[in-house]
Parts: sequence; C-alpha cells; structure tokens
Amino acid sequence: MQIDINTKMVTLLGKPLSQSYAARMQNAAYKAAGLNMIYFYTEVENDHLGDVINGIRHMNFAGFAVTKPNKVEVMKYVDEADPLCEKMNASNTVVIKDGRLIAYNTDGIGFLRSLQEEAPEIDITKSVFFCLGAGGAARAICSVLAYNGAKKLYVASRTYSKVEELVNDINEKFAPVAEAVDMQDEKTMKEKVAESDVIMNNTGLGMPVSIDKTPIPKEYLNSRQLCFDATYNPAKTKFLKEAEEVGCKIMNGLGMSLYQGAAQIELWSGKEAPIEAMRKELLDIISGK
Repeated sequence: MQIDINTKMVTLLGKPLSQSYAARMQNAAYKAAGLNMIYFYTEVENDHLGDVINGIRHMNFAGFAVTKPNKVEVMKYVDEADPLCEKMNASNTVVIKDGRLIAYNTDGIGFLRSLQEEAPEIDITKSVFFCLGAGGAARAICSVLAYNGAKKLYVASRTYSKVEELVNDINEKFAPVAEAVDMQDEKTMKEKVAESDVIMNNTGLGMPVSIDKTPIPKEYLNSRQLCFDATYNPAKTKFLKEAEEVGCKIMNGLGMSLYQGAAQIELWSGKEAPIEAMRKELLDIISGK
C-alpha cells in the first residue's frame, strides 16, 4: 500500500482491540477497490474518547469506526446522526463530511443480513429472541430486530439499569416487544431462555481476554435453538461450544462483521464494497493464512 499526502485515514476506536480482524479485512477491501485509504487501530476507552475524536476531526480522516466500550459514548461527540442510529443511540461508524461528524450504525444491518444468509429458517416475526448484554452491539441488534417485527425480545445483562434503559428505548422508539430480565434471578432467566428461539451473546464474554467464560450455563439451552455470538475471534467461544454440545445450531459474528464492514466502506468512500475480496480475507484469517 502506497501512502501519500492524499491517503484518507480510518481508525477503529475501542479497547481491547487485539482480537480484531477489522484492519486486515478493511485494508484488503481498499486494495481490491482501488481506494487510497488506510485502516488502523487506536485503543481508547470512554475517559479519553472525546480528546481522540477532537484530534481526528482536524486530520485527514474519512471517518472512524467504533467498538466496545465506546458505541454509546461516541454519540456525545458527533454533530448529527442517521435517523435509525439516532433512535438506537449507539454508533459503530462515523463519517466526516465537510468537517462534520455524522454517526451511523451498520452493526444491525450486518447482523440482519448474516442471519438471513446463515439461518434462513428463522422468521423474525414469529421468533422470540434473548439478548445477553445491553451495550452498543446489543442495542443495534435489538433495535433492528424490533424494527423488523420481532415477536418478543428479552434482554439481560450484569448491569440491570442498562437493561432497563435499552428495553425502554426499544419499546418507546421501535415497538413494545422488549422485556427486561434480571440476570440474578436464575429461575426467570432459565424460563425465558427456554422460551426463546434465538439466544444472542453480545456481552463480549468469550473473547481472548475472557476466553474461559460464558454468560449463561449450557443447561439453560435446548437443541431447537439458534445460538449467536457477536464475537468472531475465537470462531467458537465457550458459549458456542457449549451450545453445540447441547445440539443447538450456532452462528458467530463473522458474517455480521463482513456485512457491517462492507456498509462502512460504502459510507466512507461512496463506492461499492468488494464483498468477495473481504470474505476471502476473513476466511484466510480464520484458516491461519
């Protein structure tokens, strides 16, 4: 990659980022599409997020990506937001246009497209979803599911105040389908998980920094369910391994990452993303190439 004075920069803001494949996938896409852009990592949490964003605003950036734990916090620092992103109150993609920071969210789009591709048997309007986690990714996914007519959404997380906030936002801004579940209430947790058709781990548990952890015991699961984990490194978290042992169909976050990344490229560059080149790069990464 030849870097010159016209090279547009893109960075991913979050922490930790050691597990991310985004830079390799994005840079392969830029090369395939002939884009003079470069993608790199910036580890930052909420405490210095505003300082970093202020610097980016005054540099040669096309925009930036956002991941844990900054997807909600970033909304404080943007100038405007796409209508769906504004309803979600969480962003994973910011475009810089004429000096203004415009927030979007491609996580939900990526999840929805990957769900339709990998689990076409799931009819959203007839399905009950159980979301573990109430952060930025959970907010985007639950919002898109509610927007597309999900029958029911249960949400549970270690911080119950965040669960209540997300549930209230979903019910008020999208559709009255969400219900908060107290993660400390084992009986209710077990009952609601058993009732659900799709169990989604959006907590981050199972990533390299917590590789031996899972948000729920495998005894809560049953073989008719689809289990999704937003993590894609490792390809099978403890949650997915245990779900597979129970007989569940499993799905990791690779497809979501692919399609949300493609949507990001189109927002930053205005050009169509080279999906197949991106898919090949992700598959090469997984296979250890």
